[in-house]
Amino acid sequence: MAPLSKTELYRRMLRIRLIEEAIAERYASQEMRCPVHLSIGQEGPAVGVCAGLRPDDLVMSSHRSHGHYLAKGGDLFGMLSELYGRATGVSAGKGGSMHLIDLSCGFLGATPIVGSTIAIAVGAAFGLKLQGDKRVVAAFFGEGSTEEGVFSEALNFAALKKLPIVFVCENNLYSVYSPLSVRQSKGRSVAGLARAHGIKTLKGDGNDVVKTVALTAAAARHARSGAGPVYLELETYRWREHCGPNYDNDIGYRSPAEFAKWKKRCPLLRLEKALKPAAVAAMTAVIKAELDDAFRRAHAAPYPAKSELLKDVVA
Repeated sequence: MAPLSKTELYRRMLRIRLIEEAIAERYASQEMRCPVHLSIGQEGPAVGVCAGLRPDDLVMSSHRSHGHYLAKGGDLFGMLSELYGRATGVSAGKGGSMHLIDLSCGFLGATPIVGSTIAIAVGAAFGLKLQGDKRVVAAFFGEGSTEEGVFSEALNFAALKKLPIVFVCENNLYSVYSPLSVRQSKGRSVAGLARAHGIKTLKGDGNDVVKTVALTAAAARHARSGAGPVYLELETYRWREHCGPNYDNDIGYRSPAEFAKWKKRCPLLRLEKALKPAAVAAMTAVIKAELDDAFRRAHAAPYPAKSELLKDVVA
């Protein structure tokens, strides 16, 4: 599989950025009735990881799932329909932003419960190994998930069984409003915890999409070879509030200076400098036309019928 060009990597990140900015802009109309967790500022890990995998590899995501789903090749109309609660949504309009699922592009699903992604992804990887399937599972989660008991349990099982899984930790420094300093003891290294379980570990700047592709490709090769799982930690930063469409730098949990520093590390800016302004403008126009059409069709789509209420529900 030939690596993607820097121009294509930029286009994919720009597409996610513009789509999520459009969601934020339209959210105030109160017609998207599910919570939304936007990944504006974190497009690098989503695009870099998915570009470093094979197209047939599998991905699991958490509550901040839009970028992962779109980067994996998900359907924009189906995603927006889901946010509007329409029957044409990827989860039939009954899941919302945090319950996207689309097996057609290898997106196993998104789960909102912190840490649950990890256990489900390990189960999927175990199934692949039992079947002799050479695909790899990539599990996205935030650094807050590493404080859950399931994290250590899952790492231990994955290492014991040498499962084909890449644990992708998007370290954006915060769990809702809590910084690392109030959640983890000084000197604690999550990569060190992974190594203690006998797992290969890699760390990098998630906002450098080119390096993220290379790190992911190396991790996937290791996991696919039968050598066991990989823990991949990527530094990144969300620009908007934890949950919702707004900015929240005024409430005091992070400083304007910190936010400004991370904005300068924007994953799009790193590649945009090498592109001609006319090329960026052309990409932007095409993407905006696509998303305007998808929003129009999703908004006009029907709601699920009442007879659908208890379908696909397990008690």
